[in-house]
Amino acid sequence: MEKLLLLVVTMAATISYLSAGKLLVLSAAYTFESPSYSVVHLESDFEIRLYKEISWMSALVYGTSFLNSTRDGFHRLYQYLHGANLNSTHFSMTKPVLTSISPSHHGSSSSSYTVRYYLPSEYKYKSPPQPSAELNLQLDKWKCQCIAVRKFSGYANDDNVEKEKDALVSSLTKRLPALMQAVENNLYYNYSIAQYNASKHRTGRINEVWMDVSGFTAEGCPV
Repeated sequence: MEKLLLLVVTMAATISYLSAGKLLVLSAAYTFESPSYSVVHLESDFEIRLYKEISWMSALVYGTSFLNSTRDGFHRLYQYLHGANLNSTHFSMTKPVLTSISPSHHGSSSSSYTVRYYLPSEYKYKSPPQPSAELNLQLDKWKCQCIAVRKFSGYANDDNVEKEKDALVSSLTKRLPALMQAVENNLYYNYSIAQYNASKHRTGRINEVWMDVSGFTAEGCPV
């Protein structure tokens, strides 16, 4: 059954995580929309999710730091959300903020980081307002795909994101050998970090590592 992630946030920030329903509750005040998905495979330390089409507004950043690049990209997205677009439209915050990482290669010292804001479902079948040109943002439409997901707590930073990615790769190759080819096809192990909490929330933080494993032999996964 398809599930919709909801985040409910208050100043008190008391968190409970209901795994079966995929509901994140921090106490009732504000509701944040998140992409819907269905779980097609579940293990103790990761799961495979099937996401339908998703629309993002994206900011590309070249840098050497996950943390600094995410801040840079989100600063541009924040301006877009608060009216820096051709219609002066203001958007509600959604979750997660997603940073996709393409590691450096061929001797390059910098990686590419794409910081993404999930566009609310009302923009699934219509175009969102065009961002102001100086923000250098792009509309990014994801097709239906299967994503391997590993959760981790605390702050996502330069010291732990690659370790969490490596742990996900290790789990995939050990527990689902049939996925090895899909993982290897993910050039240089490109991956994403999903963050569900604002920086001011110091406890009960939830993050996820995402990796595309389309080709996984489960119902609905694209090949």
